[in-house]
Amino acid sequence: MVNETGISISVAQEITSTFKCFGLIEVNLYKINRMLFKEEHLEGISSGKVSLAFRKWKKPAVNKGSLINTSIGVVAITDITECGINQLSEADAMAAGYKNLAALHATLNKMPEGILYKIRVRYHSEDPRIKLREQTSLTTDAITALTAKLARLDQYSTQGNWTAAVLEAIRKHPCLKAAALAELLGKEKDWLKGNIRKLKNLGLTISQTEGYTLSPLGEEYLHSSKK
Repeated sequence: MVNETGISISVAQEITSTFKCFGLIEVNLYKINRMLFKEEHLEGISSGKVSLAFRKWKKPAVNKGSLINTSIGVVAITDITECGINQLSEADAMAAGYKNLAALHATLNKMPEGILYKIRVRYHSEDPRIKLREQTSLTTDAITALTAKLARLDQYSTQGNWTAAVLEAIRKHPCLKAAALAELLGKEKDWLKGNIRKLKNLGLTISQTEGYTLSPLGEEYLHSSKK
């Protein structure tokens, strides 16, 4: 089952329970949504210059109150309404980060057919995973909780236990490209990237320009779990 942003509810619950374990803020919905915001528009949201987004969907991919994890932090959806393309104004285009209404129309015309939605957005907060991954003082309860979460990832994998091997490979080969890391582990690249994302959601890894590294939390967890 998935929530309104398309992420597995079990995964969303896993992420938020991890935040609670470390006493961090809870964000109820997580999805890396590269299709909703362009990088230049995210910068505008962060600075407050961009307050609108427009997308065509058969049904809304987000709801009012949704929180979306992005490269600049958490973005809040404060409102979402249907609208007609002829209802858009120059002011709407500027608020969405476009030079003018013609530029917005050009973008919308390239989108697949669907209902046009006007989405009000604002910057909400820093990505909680950043604070999570910086944790280095782990209590016994925190180690036990992380171990249980990793065990569940292993348990429900169709390829057997994998978390320990992947974490250790990243530790030994920091910033190794995903393709090379996958070959080293005997896995498909897409499978590896998807599963490393699960480790990232637990605060254990960091995506670099090339490859991955363990986070301070990941380093501390491996060290503590081996004692």
